Amino acid sequence: MKTVRRLLYADIVSSVMFVALAFLSLFFFIDFVDELSAAVVPGYSALSAAAYGMLLMPGHLYELLPIAVLIGAIYALSRMAQSTEFTILRTGGLGPARALKLLTWLGLAFGVLTFVVGDYIAPWAEAQAAHWQAQSRGSLKLGRSGAWLKDHAVTAQGERNYAVNVSGVGAAGAAFRTLRDVRIFEFDTDGRLLRRVAAQDVRIEGQAPWALSNVKLTQWDAQNVTQTQLDKMAWPSTLSANVVAAAVLPLTTMSTLDLARYINHLADNEQAAQQYQIQFWKRALYPLACLVMMALALPFAYLQTRAGSISFKVFGGIMLGISFVLLNNVAGHLGVLRDWTPWIVASAPSALYLLFSLAAFGWLVRFR
Repeated sequence: MKTVRRLLYADIVSSVMFVALAFLSLFFFIDFVDELSAAVVPGYSALSAAAYGMLLMPGHLYELLPIAVLIGAIYALSRMAQSTEFTILRTGGLGPARALKLLTWLGLAFGVLTFVVGDYIAPWAEAQAAHWQAQSRGSLKLGRSGAWLKDHAVTAQGERNYAVNVSGVGAAGAAFRTLRDVRIFEFDTDGRLLRRVAAQDVRIEGQAPWALSNVKLTQWDAQNVTQTQLDKMAWPSTLSANVVAAAVLPLTTMSTLDLARYINHLADNEQAAQQYQIQFWKRALYPLACLVMMALALPFAYLQTRAGSISFKVFGGIMLGISFVLLNNVAGHLGVLRDWTPWIVASAPSALYLLFSLAAFGWLVRFR
């Protein structure tokens, strides 16, 4: 059985590595060409675009690994079936249950690799890519509406609620502790706007108050509106640098633990967390997709040679992988729109494809 395991694993792993390398090369080329559009920015060269593309590779590997497992396993098993190697293994005692067990362990190994890449390597690399982009371009823009955060505090005048809008992130510091074009809106418990603080630059340092510079302070009272221009101002916020980074950076820069912490922060401030909850469960359950893909590939080993060439089977595997990614993304968007239970939204595509693969496998073993 060790020889059979070695034969299967070596063939499948080499095929998966080849498919993953091909996909990563394609995505690197796309990212590189897309990033070259920023070459007009002074100091941003083709080398900077290439470095940015390389930093995005772990994230792409995390997303593509289940599909690479599916296509690579289908190719390896179909090739063995066409050359009658798999038939010889079956006559030598490799029954359906034993074959499923062998591929299950290999799928679990790929799942562990997916978890390590997605929870440790990819978030770090994505954060470094954003930092590299901010350093090369001078700042990192957050879109037209920017990023919004919510804060509250108890002052001598009573309880206060704050809405914070961040338009961009500076390049100073790897943890994105410099914010650009920040607006802070202060409300009382009745929802009345009391003042607005607009700062050109904000520096966050640990638990210390935010250091605002080039500040324009607008204050409303019962009778008039007063405006004040300040060079510097300290704002005692409870928002830490990690929470701010989670809000201003893409979701791909957050690990499962970071997502859980940020969800708790949103819940404490009564903010909508459905999107982050779905992302948390997708991140937690996504490694199991490798196990599902391995189960989807196994029935191809039991198809007869005349049931189609290897290229036709690989094409079918690609279509299966694309449909899985499509269903996974559509389910996530529908879950946010319909306010569905997050863990059901995240697990439904994998569970559906697993049932389909086991049904196809059982039918082939029983009737073919």
